[in-house]
Amino acid sequence: MRYIRPKSLTWWAGLLAVATGTANMALPATGSLAEIARLVTLLSGSGDASPAALIALGLGLIGLRDRIERGFGARPTPQANSSLRYRR
Repeated sequence: MRYIRPKSLTWWAGLLAVATGTANMALPATGSLAEIARLVTLLSGSGDASPAALIALGLGLIGLRDRIERGFGARPTPQANSSLRYRR
């Protein structure tokens, strides 16, 4: 799977954003778990961001990491690759 890269900092940032967005959506704003919900909001640093925005940000970061790894340009043709080889 090309999207799961635990050695990538961008992947971890995206995973944290998805996790905090999911936690903000699942945890109630009142009741016994409200303090945990406030802690998650404080740790995510996004007091005014919606859970959907955090999840979208996380998925975007994971996709961006994959796109940077593969490169932004079109795939080179075999003829273009042959000119890059070292000649002796």
